[in-house]
Amino acid sequence: MKHFFERPLPSYTFEIFPPKGNASTAGTYAVIDSLVCFNPDLISVTYGAGGTSRDNTVEITSGIQNKYKVCGVAHLTCVGTTRKELHEILDRLKANNVKNILALRGDLKDENDLGEFHHASELIKFIKEEYGDEFDIFAACYPEKHPEAKSMDEDLKYLKEKCDLGVKALISQLFFDNDIFWEWREKARSIGITQPIIAGIMPITSAAQISKVVELCGASVPVPVRRFVNAYDYNQAAMKDAGIAYATEQIIDLIARGVDGIHLYTMNQPDTVRRIDLGIRSVLYTKRYEARG
Repeated sequence: MKHFFERPLPSYTFEIFPPKGNASTAGTYAVIDSLVCFNPDLISVTYGAGGTSRDNTVEITSGIQNKYKVCGVAHLTCVGTTRKELHEILDRLKANNVKNILALRGDLKDENDLGEFHHASELIKFIKEEYGDEFDIFAACYPEKHPEAKSMDEDLKYLKEKCDLGVKALISQLFFDNDIFWEWREKARSIGITQPIIAGIMPITSAAQISKVVELCGASVPVPVRRFVNAYDYNQAAMKDAGIAYATEQIIDLIARGVDGIHLYTMNQPDTVRRIDLGIRSVLYTKRYEARG
């Protein structure tokens, strides 16, 4: 298995979520069975609020890495977590041959939830101090700034601090306007952020989904997206078709303009991934055929 950072760009990566608590992981492994057919460069596994899926995250990431021979990335949050607990999780990941971590603060409902760590940068520093280079660390970035940041300049300043601690690559929060992403990336590069920046794309398949996305991450919703969301509010199939088509066009445009990688928020829906992948391949094949004359 080739290491993620040895692979050619642009990369093609997926995010999945595990079941919470003691729920069966069978459904998640069925999703992975379907996703590996698309030859992803990595599959990341989310980490429930407050660590509610912690054990499943470790188990499933280990399975991706060891059973499927795909680079697995375990999300790791530090909200409400002690240094001792983090040591235990990191030791388990290490024992299971999981060498890649997406270091996050985690969702914060109350300031009292913070515990010993207040920022993702503190988690990154902890991992580096305690484990050196045993883990490759990914970090999150926000093309429209973190919702809690006072300004874009402040957000980029903190992102640069994370990168300087030894982050290997960045995975962006989702966005629906590619121009916003490119403008933000230019600003990031201008302040010395050199790590690969993998663009996060989420296909919108329901009106409820778009409302939740805006609430959680503050992503702006361009007019074309608002139009199909409003037009197909009561037609689930048409909504899904439009969302998949829009995401496919986003990805094709990003690849054409030289993006470092695509990170697809799959929502554990392999059929959506299949349709997007088919759409991308169809366009690329057509362009190659036309180029041959």
